[in-house]
Amino acid sequence: MLVFNKKSDLSAFLSPLIHQNKSIGFVPTMGALHNGHLSLLKKSLSENDVTVMSIFVNPTQFNNAEDLDKYPRTLERDVQIMQELNDNIIVYAPEVADIYEGNTVSENFNYDGLENQMEGKHRPGHFDGVGTIVKRLFEIIKPNKAYFGEKDFQQLQIVKKLVNKYNIPVEVIGCPIHRETNGLAMSSRNERLSVTAKEKAALIFQILNTAKAFFQNNSVENTIQFVENEFKKHPEFELEYFEIADEITLLPISEKEANKKYRGFIAIFIENIRLIDNISLN
Repeated sequence: MLVFNKKSDLSAFLSPLIHQNKSIGFVPTMGALHNGHLSLLKKSLSENDVTVMSIFVNPTQFNNAEDLDKYPRTLERDVQIMQELNDNIIVYAPEVADIYEGNTVSENFNYDGLENQMEGKHRPGHFDGVGTIVKRLFEIIKPNKAYFGEKDFQQLQIVKKLVNKYNIPVEVIGCPIHRETNGLAMSSRNERLSVTAKEKAALIFQILNTAKAFFQNNSVENTIQFVENEFKKHPEFELEYFEIADEITLLPISEKEANKKYRGFIAIFIENIRLIDNISLN
């Protein structure tokens, strides 16, 4: 399995493949791989001649230094997992200096307001960091297709907007959320949960599912209140937000309209670890 640490080496390897019109699929990750990541890899492998996965914990998208320090870094294990899946996956695992060249700051992006909702509201600068790293990785790898999980649904919409606004020739493909057997959305952060907390965190998806059913016959305000009240019964959880938003604009709604798609978005802490999830409400 080929593992590149420098963008110059990776570009030199990919350049002749691009000239041969080989299709390149790309899966960007921050490592600590789980089955959700592997499902993205499988989709890319089935649709492209070449698949590249990046493993890079990007400092500019963390607004919490402690969260950045504690983010799991398991490169050796990650490479082994990929090797077992398919030995032909190409890995790009750079150091910060290779990406940022001594200037570890974000570019500023305007995503037509998508960045001001939910995660953007609670994590200032987060989507500038996301845009910076995704744009740079696209420029280095020059993929035909890039695969993102719907767990970070807002991020998926923002990457689509980035590609559209900057005329980047990449097809961005959203893939369904992968869940643990108890319903918890798979996330690298789950590795930091104790066994007990991981079991209890199943409640997040249970409440989202109940809220989806509740929403069919109740108002937006009452559905939000319902979710907030459910979590108040469980003091081990700290609800940061639950919002119902238009799936395209990501703007929070106050009333339902016919023929529009809505999604419930949640961010919640357990054991001081922040988890996010979402569910289609249609």
